[in-house]
Amino acid sequence: MNPAHHVTAVATETARFVATVRGADPATPVASCPGWTLADLTRHTGSVHRWFTVLLSRRIQQPPTSREVDLHLPEQADAYPDWLVASAAEAAQVFAATDPDAPMWAWGRDQHARFWVRRMLFETLVHRADAELALGLTPHIDHALAADGIDEFLTNLPFASFFAPGTAELRGPDRTIRFSCTDGDEDWVVRLQPDGFGLVPDDAQARTAAADATVRGTAADLLLLLYGRLNRNSDAFQLLGDEDLIAHWFTHSAF
Repeated sequence: MNPAHHVTAVATETARFVATVRGADPATPVASCPGWTLADLTRHTGSVHRWFTVLLSRRIQQPPTSREVDLHLPEQADAYPDWLVASAAEAAQVFAATDPDAPMWAWGRDQHARFWVRRMLFETLVHRADAELALGLTPHIDHALAADGIDEFLTNLPFASFFAPGTAELRGPDRTIRFSCTDGDEDWVVRLQPDGFGLVPDDAQARTAAADATVRGTAADLLLLLYGRLNRNSDAFQLLGDEDLIAHWFTHSAF
């Protein structure tokens, strides 16, 4: 997927989120986000939209010193869905006025404006899935979108230690974990070394070598697994190789 696809998908995923929560009880617990209700989930997602929109509009070149932004949050939780629609509309206006290749500070690998659009997409998608799960629905995620989300997650996770401190423990004596799609030919290999971890490049010989551990599942299930929304011991996944390495990964990779 490219930045234009990401822009379109943000709008699509927001619409799906809103359709899911509109008319539902805002006080419904969201089990995949312990302690949150649907109101909390919707408020968080819209806040992310508005915060990222501010970052993009300012084309920030340094880490922001404050996250203060006027959310225009309605007083009543049942108005949050319409507020989220407005948040996404403001984001779309900024997307249209922004060169995705513009240099810009980002907390992840890609130091361009496009980073924030892609990040907004998967924040929205995963929380749309949270809302569906809370209401007893089964999330559906398009294969290509899920595969792009897996790549985005694994590419940026090594840079996430400031808000995901457990990732600092993802070290190892040159050990590899493969995440492999059962509904496509995509796979991703992560290497854990004494000084850190990271995604092995596509052209590296290690991509074709046997991994120390492998997790197999559909792209959609793998994406939700990486975000902690599914249990790796469910029938949706096949776990191969070093079980301790797999456990170590999921213990310390919480996003």
